[in-house]
Amino acid sequence: MKNLKEINVDNKKVLVRVDFNVPLTSELEVSDTFRIEAHLETIKYLKDNNAKIILISHLGNPKGREVGLSLKPVAKKLEEISSFKVNFVEDTLGDKVNSAINEMEAGDILLLENVRFYKEEEENNSEFAASLARLGDIFVQDAFSVCHRDHASVSQISSFIESYAGLLLEKEVRVLDSVNEGVKRPFVAVIGGAKILNKTSVIENFLDKADVILLGGMVANTVLNFKEIYGEIKDKEVFEAIKNIDFESPKVIVPIDGIISRENFSRVGGVETIKEGEDIVDIGPETIEYYKAIIKKAKTVVWNGPMGKIESEISAKGTEAIARIISSQNNYSVVGGGETVDFINSKNMRKEFSFISSGGGAMLDYISGKKLPGIEALNKHYER
Repeated sequence: MKNLKEINVDNKKVLVRVDFNVPLTSELEVSDTFRIEAHLETIKYLKDNNAKIILISHLGNPKGREVGLSLKPVAKKLEEISSFKVNFVEDTLGDKVNSAINEMEAGDILLLENVRFYKEEEENNSEFAASLARLGDIFVQDAFSVCHRDHASVSQISSFIESYAGLLLEKEVRVLDSVNEGVKRPFVAVIGGAKILNKTSVIENFLDKADVILLGGMVANTVLNFKEIYGEIKDKEVFEAIKNIDFESPKVIVPIDGIISRENFSRVGGVETIKEGEDIVDIGPETIEYYKAIIKKAKTVVWNGPMGKIESEISAKGTEAIARIISSQNNYSVVGGGETVDFINSKNMRKEFSFISSGGGAMLDYISGKKLPGIEALNKHYER
């Protein structure tokens, strides 16, 4: 990948893929600015060097045009925290966009509408990617957090336009490379959250890289199901995805107890005590102490995904306990994942970790050794 600072952007139309996939309140106001702030270094650099800055991003997973997933509130918040004037167009392609770009002067910032309002984005449509490319003179990929997606504005667009890595993307790769290449041991991976299908290959790859893998959340529940401790796996796709993973490895640690819930009632119990109609919504006190003892010995910790249903105070205690033990140790800690980062920010703990990645799945994929389509596209472009 070529460094953004190696090129002349003066008066050039620079199309920047950012990740402004931020949480919104019911009043459609941005409730967490972490991902916006993460891109400010790249935006400020381009502005200081007289580029015409055109920002594209997605927000959520819209089915067509959804008013509640417009980036308009994000434009307002970007303007507020950067003190830069930010113009917004309620479209991604078309006459309104072309007109707004033609009127831009050096240093101007323009945010376009949610790129996922077009189904062609997630379809990785080459014609759509080419249309996006025609908006700029130069393309900058700064959204590390979506680089594991094979989407038009991520992996396809670099085929049609001069392309470079943004400053945030470079920083993410540099930090994660240091974890990969010079990891200090013991190396503990903490993996939770709800998306087991997104994390099966990651768990498998971490079996070779990490010394211990601590599981929580629905990821852990699924493994407990697989071990026939807690129910059974009814989803055939999930079963096929995990059936060949060595969950009997001594490296893989699952909860021994949990907060077990049924409707409005909850109790603490061993995972083997769960009854029909109950769910494990958080790791329990014995598991917390067990995990804390392992984390205390770690020199490197990578954490992605909450330990329970953090939207409820009752089932967020495990996640908070893990956050506090990781952050209080003399280790190198890398944290990623939207829910995890949002939770850390809600507890004002952002500065207590060595590095907070803007990526969740992308971070795990990269550390576990998978190739990211967005980064591979930049590498191939540079080779050409």
